[in-house]
Amino acid sequence: MNDSSWGAPPQAGYWGPSDRGPVQGAAPAGPAYDAHYAQQTRPMPIVPDVPEHGGDQDHDQGTARLSGPLFDEHQSAQPYAAAPRNPEPMPDAPQPAQPQPQPQKKSAGRDLGAAIGVGVGLGVVIIASLFVVKAVFVGVIAVAVVMGLWELTKRLDERKGIKAPLVPLAVGGAAMVVAGYVRGSEGAWVAMALTALAVLVWRMTEPPEGYLKDVTAGLFAAFYVPFLATFVAMMLMADDGAWRVLTFLVLTVVSDTGAYAVGWRFGRTKLAPRISPGKTREGLLGAVAFAMAAGALCMQFAIDGGTWWQGLLLGLAVAVSATLGDLGESMIKRDLGIKDMGTLLPGHGGIMDRLDSLLPTAPVVWLLLVIFVGSG
Repeated sequence: MNDSSWGAPPQAGYWGPSDRGPVQGAAPAGPAYDAHYAQQTRPMPIVPDVPEHGGDQDHDQGTARLSGPLFDEHQSAQPYAAAPRNPEPMPDAPQPAQPQPQPQKKSAGRDLGAAIGVGVGLGVVIIASLFVVKAVFVGVIAVAVVMGLWELTKRLDERKGIKAPLVPLAVGGAAMVVAGYVRGSEGAWVAMALTALAVLVWRMTEPPEGYLKDVTAGLFAAFYVPFLATFVAMMLMADDGAWRVLTFLVLTVVSDTGAYAVGWRFGRTKLAPRISPGKTREGLLGAVAFAMAAGALCMQFAIDGGTWWQGLLLGLAVAVSATLGDLGESMIKRDLGIKDMGTLLPGHGGIMDRLDSLLPTAPVVWLLLVIFVGSG
């Protein structure tokens, strides 16, 4: 606003120290100007409420906004009503009803169709080789051992940088299985010792950095996979060796199935949450019940000289050893940061994911059968 349009100085007490605008909050004591001055004035325009940015311009706007009754140019008879600084919030608009989440169905956690199909296929191969030609079944064991060693050493290299020598492990592992079938426990121990020596020598052809951890992993792999598998070959040496191996396989599979079925349906209490969160105590009870029932039937009708009560003890031991073997491999996989050892078997994972409960169970079944009915 131009100061010269007023034509006369403002009255004292109404205008502030500066004649550019009224002082904020001041109230006039009478008419702000006489008729002469009123004829030379024009209506004060309404200044919109704008955010303050500081400086003299903000001061002018603020004082013009608060000085007396101001009139709108279009509605000169209606005083300007300032909007409240803190208006009451408007009521929220009604929100559309949100759909309620549907309860999720309990999932089995894997492709059951693929798992059953692969399991049936493996079962046919094993049974056919087991009861037709025993030597063929020994070859099946050796192939499984070599593939398991390949999976284990590959994961150790990928996740930990540990290079366990695969060639001496594969050759020595296959030799261990054959020696166990031909020469029994003595042949298995000799083959194990020679395999360990081959691992030590083979690793010497590479730089010494990491030698200790590489050969240690190699010795662990030699004991964990092929040496434990030789007990299956030693079961096969007996006259009823095929039925002993079949009993071992049936009890292990039934134990795993009982743990899986009961744990999936009734599992509530975790068995070892830090190692395998999916396993429950209820599942372990299911494994024990299923394995003991299957053991009683197998020992009574499949094993020469066996009785049902021996089968109960055998089933209990199998349930415990299979669970411990599963937890042991889960510990290895958790340390490596992987879910499965491989992807070779759809619905199951890798070969080692199927051997995890079989390997530690083999020496347990072999020993108890020798105690109960002899070496045959």
